[in-house]
Amino acid sequence: MNDRFDYFVVLAEMRTGSNFLESNLNAIDGLVCHGEAFNPQFIGYPNRSEILGITCDIRDNDPQRLIGAIRDEPGALRGFRYFHNHDPRAFEILIDDPRCAKIILTRNPLDSYVSLKIAQATGQWKLTDVKRRKDGKAEFDASEFQTHVEQLQQFQVTMLNRLQCSGQAPFYLAYEDLQSVEVMNGLADWLGVSGRLDALDDALKPQNPQSVSAKVANPKVMEAALATMDTFNLTRTPNFEPRRGAAVPSYVACVDTALMFLPMRGGPEDEVTDWMAALDKVGRQDLLRKMNQKQLRQWKRKHPGHRTFTVLRHPLARAHSVFCHRILNTDEGSFLQIRETLRKKFKLPIPGRESQKTWTKDDHRLGFVGFLKFVQMNLAGQTAIRVDSAWGTQAQNLSGFGDFVLPDHVLREDEMTVMLPLIAGMAGHETPIAPATGFSDTPFTLDDIYDDELEALAEKVYQRDYMLFGFDPWKPMA
Repeated sequence: MNDRFDYFVVLAEMRTGSNFLESNLNAIDGLVCHGEAFNPQFIGYPNRSEILGITCDIRDNDPQRLIGAIRDEPGALRGFRYFHNHDPRAFEILIDDPRCAKIILTRNPLDSYVSLKIAQATGQWKLTDVKRRKDGKAEFDASEFQTHVEQLQQFQVTMLNRLQCSGQAPFYLAYEDLQSVEVMNGLADWLGVSGRLDALDDALKPQNPQSVSAKVANPKVMEAALATMDTFNLTRTPNFEPRRGAAVPSYVACVDTALMFLPMRGGPEDEVTDWMAALDKVGRQDLLRKMNQKQLRQWKRKHPGHRTFTVLRHPLARAHSVFCHRILNTDEGSFLQIRETLRKKFKLPIPGRESQKTWTKDDHRLGFVGFLKFVQMNLAGQTAIRVDSAWGTQAQNLSGFGDFVLPDHVLREDEMTVMLPLIAGMAGHETPIAPATGFSDTPFTLDDIYDDELEALAEKVYQRDYMLFGFDPWKPMA
């Protein structure tokens, strides 16, 4: 009985050396690898019809059956190879199981892509006799390679995140590590078996040992394409915001009309909910709120043809609204503790609750600038204050919605008067009305203090929202 693991999986991709790794694993006493157990086209290997008595049909109907058979078969620690396009149900079973050893095999994606293209062109996927080697070159396709890289990266990020969240440590192998008998024996030791290799398996031969440029029919096209790729992700904007959940209790649904609003905190919430209440001729307090996921699903079933939507606000206008309503304001809905922390620790020039000082327009602008600078530090993970959804990026909030339900429509605030009646009509309302506008912040509006410096600061703070949603410089709503 293995004290550490019940079975193992090699998480790899095509043309990463997984066949060579498997042949060496099978040469170690106490280990058995059953090939691509969850390949949708076959089970284990192209010429096999079953693994441990489990056929393709049985596996496809119940992937747990095959995993259980591999796990429970006595006499050795058994496992299989898994690629990103194999049965995703199997991945969900194994990835969070700490008794499943994860061996992650990677290779330079350009090398794996070129190797794949040559194999597709020649029809030769393995080489055991050099005399039978088929010569061929890859035709490099820039868009195809980009897709190849994105798929690999997405799968790697998913694996990493799931293993981090479940506290598991995999065994990492690069393609080049496969040529080291010491590394193979280290893997055997990590897996908890006593068998060791004296030498690597020599049945499989490298198929294309030349340089990458020599293996490509159009190397200049490849070089030009690679020159435009941001290999090190230099243009990525770092994102230190915490991931957000779906926030289902914040959703607001009409009583009769088949409309559900996913509020973007800091956005035009009151304007939209007043409009929804007017559609159903009820008070704002009568709208459906604080639903759990079960109640939300029930509402959807009772309202066929339903539409869900959210409304984005310009980042500068949104930040100003939050500043006015959550920070300056000391009444219901304000963040009093955060307000005091901003005053005392971050020296925000805003008055104390008992201050009798007149709040001028210049004071307002200076305080708002200080708030924007705080938000910039807060979103960068440089403060001890929580990243509240009211001033967090709208991109992160929208991503959180997707954990449960994505909105059918993502509107801009300046589109509401036109788009909301259209959406209400799509949801079956016969006489939709336009929402009221003209709500303004107090004690001063953004129009009172706006200038290019504020716009530039907001764009620096909310670079992600400006880029993803294409916001132009702020203009007062007509």
